[in-house]
Amino acid sequence: MTPWTKDELNRIGRAEDLQIASQRADDTLRDPVTIWVVRVDDDLYVRAYKGRASPWFRGAQTRHAGHIQAGGVDKDVTFVEEAGPEINARIDAVYRSKYRRHEAQYVDPMVAPAAKAATLKLLPR
Repeated sequence: MTPWTKDELNRIGRAEDLQIASQRADDTLRDPVTIWVVRVDDDLYVRAYKGRASPWFRGAQTRHAGHIQAGGVDKDVTFVEEAGPEINARIDAVYRSKYRRHEAQYVDPMVAPAAKAATLKLLPR
């Protein structure tokens, strides 16, 4: 896999929202969903607000492939589950910092156990 370029990391990492569309078994894309995205070092992560039962997350588990758009970057990606407690603690910190201007009612669920269990690393394809 090709790594993210610094420009892509910067643009996506600064973006408020990300459009994510998972790939169906027939290789077509589902309708995109708007979610939050965070950057930790040279990696990008997303979480499902409602946890593993979120429709977009379940769709991402079908093929582990999809497409994103954020910050002017339009890219096919691979979804990799991230369950490590150390990296999830760092992801939590970035969510709290990046989205701190939003009410706690939106940020707190993103760092709750259900959302942590639905953390995906985005890898460019």
